[in-house]
Amino acid sequence: MDGMMSQRISTGSARAARSPLLFVLAAVFCASALGWTYWAFVRTTRGQFADESAWREADVAAPDTQLPFLRFLDTLPLVSIVVAAAAILFVAVVRRRVAAAVTAFGVILAANLTTQLLKNIVFDRPDRGVETLAFNSLPSGHTTLAASAAAAVFIIASPRWRPFAAAAGGAYSVLAGAATFINLWHRPADVVAALLAVGTWTLIGGLIIMRTGDHWNNWHGYGAYWASSRGWLVACWVLGLGGLALSMVLYLAVLAIGPAPEPGTANVPLFFWWGLTWIIGVGFTLAAAAGWLFSAQARVSAAPRTP
Repeated sequence: MDGMMSQRISTGSARAARSPLLFVLAAVFCASALGWTYWAFVRTTRGQFADESAWREADVAAPDTQLPFLRFLDTLPLVSIVVAAAAILFVAVVRRRVAAAVTAFGVILAANLTTQLLKNIVFDRPDRGVETLAFNSLPSGHTTLAASAAAAVFIIASPRWRPFAAAAGGAYSVLAGAATFINLWHRPADVVAALLAVGTWTLIGGLIIMRTGDHWNNWHGYGAYWASSRGWLVACWVLGLGGLALSMVLYLAVLAIGPAPEPGTANVPLFFWWGLTWIIGVGFTLAAAAGWLFSAQARVSAAPRTP
């Protein structure tokens, strides 16, 4: 027993983010997935049809939820900015982790700037014979703002808080993305692309924070505090992987049955449910993966003694 504890404490001498390549590879994966999302659902006829069908079916499948979601969307920018600003100021002033605060602000700025550049300059929406809006709307700006605010809170949180912060931030991001979709502001692919853009910068910024804040990124293991319970990440994995699996089943079911002749005219709104479960799946999977990676790459320390 003493040998195991000594081994654990000695392991804690390793730097936080001791495998930086994992962060880089994960960021590259998110960026590549964003590019694939754009190609598959904006550049191809089948993808445009599916995305447009999901968007139109939202008006039929969930009409009663649109007013509450509209109210939420009206307050979303202010809430996101206030939450992120409060967390960043607390870390900078109270915890005196100025480098972490600056990096978190940089993640928010970079994610939102990336979204605006991709949506308005880099990406275009070619005519593939699908009747839709002529301009490109991928990625979603509202989703990016909400998810980047949640990501900033997550990466500057102490390691013992990160599992809870990952779950809460994932839920907030998914809610924001689902709201923009259900309220007919964005298609599902727009939301997913925004989540992936934020995921890319979260990994880059998180790597910087862990390397520059090596002294405070100490991990005492799952269950040392209520916020570090493994259950938070387990819930995210279940919702994330379950959502992805269900979205794939629904998409294949539509292809097997045969889509409606025109987007939004199907008797059963399977494309809507595909889009919604896809958003849930991507959002919670990213949250679970980030929570696991940041916990695994923090400096391992012996659990603090209880008085």
